[in-house]
Amino acid sequence: MTNRLSSGAAPDRVELPAGAAPDDSRFVNADLLPVPLERRDWTTYNFAALWVGMAHNIPSWLLASGLVALGMDWKQAVFTIALANLIVLGPMLLTGHAGPKYGIPFPVLARASFGLRGANLPALIRAAVACAWFGIQTWIGGVGIFTLLGKIFGGWANAGEIGGQPWTLWLCFILFWALELAIIYRGMDTLRRFENWAAPFVIVGALALLVWVAVKAGGFGPLLDQPSKLGWGKEFWPVFFPSLMGMIAFWATLSLNIPDFTRFGAGQRAQIRGQSLGLPTTMTLFALLSVLVTSGSQAVYGEAIWDPVQLVARTDNVFGLLYALVTVLVATISVNIAANVVSPAYDLANLAPKLINFRTGALVTGVVGVVIMPWKLTETPELYIFTWLGLVGGLLGTVAGILIADYWIVRRTVLDLADLYRPGGRYWYTNGWNWRAVVAFAVGGVLAVGGSHSEPGKGPFPADGLIPFLKPLADYGWAVGLASSLVLYVVLTGRESVTPGSSTAPAAR
Repeated sequence: MTNRLSSGAAPDRVELPAGAAPDDSRFVNADLLPVPLERRDWTTYNFAALWVGMAHNIPSWLLASGLVALGMDWKQAVFTIALANLIVLGPMLLTGHAGPKYGIPFPVLARASFGLRGANLPALIRAAVACAWFGIQTWIGGVGIFTLLGKIFGGWANAGEIGGQPWTLWLCFILFWALELAIIYRGMDTLRRFENWAAPFVIVGALALLVWVAVKAGGFGPLLDQPSKLGWGKEFWPVFFPSLMGMIAFWATLSLNIPDFTRFGAGQRAQIRGQSLGLPTTMTLFALLSVLVTSGSQAVYGEAIWDPVQLVARTDNVFGLLYALVTVLVATISVNIAANVVSPAYDLANLAPKLINFRTGALVTGVVGVVIMPWKLTETPELYIFTWLGLVGGLLGTVAGILIADYWIVRRTVLDLADLYRPGGRYWYTNGWNWRAVVAFAVGGVLAVGGSHSEPGKGPFPADGLIPFLKPLADYGWAVGLASSLVLYVVLTGRESVTPGSSTAPAAR
């Protein structure tokens, strides 16, 4: 069965003919099938708003503080964050291309390179990372709500403890968790509408915080004049490169599953412009905003308060506290649902389409996000940036390299839609697995994270690295994983090619 171009549609918008997908519940359900052309209607604004909504959140705000805590000055921190997001935008646009063209989500795109069954390998890795991120974001949001409500009503912090934390904190965490799942349970259209109004709301909240602290400070404090503890010499670069990889890893998750969103795009121009306008600019400006606000807090309170929730809690203005509370709710829900629930919902549906749909996958994500105890992952900057983000970045970069190599170099963006759902088709390979992708992933993954190391007492890895001779590569994990897996996959696959514009992809060998 060949793909069909809808009458009057542009060549980059391919639709699956009615009845072309096999009736095989092992690989097909309504959430995994291509989005029909009439429902691919997300515009540039929708994608830009999606990124604005996702980027404006407490962990993004705290990225600069984590880098400053490692010895950078504010200029070095903002530069590192800006460069990282420009770099990660590249694979984001490359993997996102398949969304508007074919209307397929990430796990279905992965079938082209890993095989119909093999696609569960990258999908479950992405799902596991998303579940952890969901838990982290939900915990941080719950703490923010707890802090602000405690300031408004008083006495919350003195409540009886359960598991070393006040029971009121656990209550905020659980209620916030339930609210997030209730929104995503209503589906992707609800998410789009939420992101459209959440983005400007959060921007106004962040700017209001800047104006408030600037007025109280009468200008900005000495933080902007604070010199770097690292300089720009030999002490800077050993911190810069792993930090850069960590900042890339912050959105490396989305560089894989961005087709989950671009599949609703009205065309390539919408997703390219929307993402280019939304991601690097927003993250850079948000980092700069966090530095300016923190600088003002140093002038007002005599100390740098990097956490916006803790800063707002210093005021006695009830209206300001309530507005901040709503802003924290909107900002955290915005990023957490879009970045950390949508992907595992599709990924888990891909694992067992007959048993798991999008909504069921979202509920599973919520449960796993609590079980992994996210409060442990954010205890120190070293653990958060070097261990968690570095390890995640290396593995996700490896998967991204394979996806990009297969879709752009091997297949030249030409896929057979029906065969992405059909056992025994061109993407069946060997019993549903493409050994070339598995080998490329294994080798790239070892090179990327095999040298992972921690300072004594500051992480789970040995000081000399898991594999000592790979230790020098650990600081460049995401780049090493992406480049090595991309090259190895192309070498193993050979020089298969298709004629641009044809309706078939290279058959499995």
